[in-house]
Amino acid sequence: MIHPSIRVLSVAIACILPLAGICVSQARAAEPFDQFPVAVACEYKGLYQIFYLTRLEADGVATYVNPSKLAGTISVGGTAKALGEPIGGSCLGKTLEQLKASGQVLDLKR
Repeated sequence: MIHPSIRVLSVAIACILPLAGICVSQARAAEPFDQFPVAVACEYKGLYQIFYLTRLEADGVATYVNPSKLAGTISVGGTAKALGEPIGGSCLGKTLEQLKASGQVLDLKR
């Protein structure tokens, strides 16, 4: 016969282990995104817009899109580039470090 306290402990462990696995797998899945801000603020001809991180490709290129469907890409070692319309703006040609230094990134701290 199993002692009641051991039975309670085994039930508690059985309930906690799956939760621990979920937490670890979520942390691993989020690691690539840790290098990129969740959003970037850009100005073009007096109009300020927020571009949201929407995709991170296997080669490390992140894609940002705004509600007006304008988009751009950036990589950890590269500069911001526009997709589609060749417009200028305060983000184009800047690295992630330059965008951070100029206060143009919006990030969620964990």
